[in-house]
Amino acid sequence: MTEVSSLTGRLLVATPALADPNFDRAVVLLLDHDDEGSLGVVLNRPTPVTVGDVLAAWAGLAGEPGVVFQGGPVSLDAALGLAVIPGDEGPLGWRRVFGAIGLVDLETPPELLGPALGALRIFAGYAGWGPGQLETELTEGAWYVVESEPGDVSSPTPETLWRQVLRRQRGELAMIATYLDDPSLN
Repeated sequence: MTEVSSLTGRLLVATPALADPNFDRAVVLLLDHDDEGSLGVVLNRPTPVTVGDVLAAWAGLAGEPGVVFQGGPVSLDAALGLAVIPGDEGPLGWRRVFGAIGLVDLETPPELLGPALGALRIFAGYAGWGPGQLETELTEGAWYVVESEPGDVSSPTPETLWRQVLRRQRGELAMIATYLDDPSLN
């Protein structure tokens, strides 16, 4: 078995050449990455469904826009909560994944977590890769791997996140942020 260097906590930014419509201009936050596979959520796919429509108790704690995000093409009927909680200790019902970002147990009463939350986002589904699958996609040039920032999870303008993340990179990656949605219009 080959050792996999963990990319947990980093962002996968879809290259313009990535042909999969599920990940067109996607920004994926990796929540788990090891030799057994990878799991993440797409940060820039808001849906028209409000958090209140599906998880009314959590609606008041969800950041703007207060909608459910499509976290990826896997298990779209399952909800996953991500929250940014500053400090060293997190409350009951929250499990640190990396840095200040962690998973929220959506079965926990929201009032237990509410006072500690810096930001909350709800995702329907997730993005997943089997063992070695993501590494193959990286070798094929489908993704840029960049550092995440805590504000990426709760960006109030998710539709611009792909460009924002690329723009803050150095060199060639920053220039890719200017890539047209439809290159034929150039």
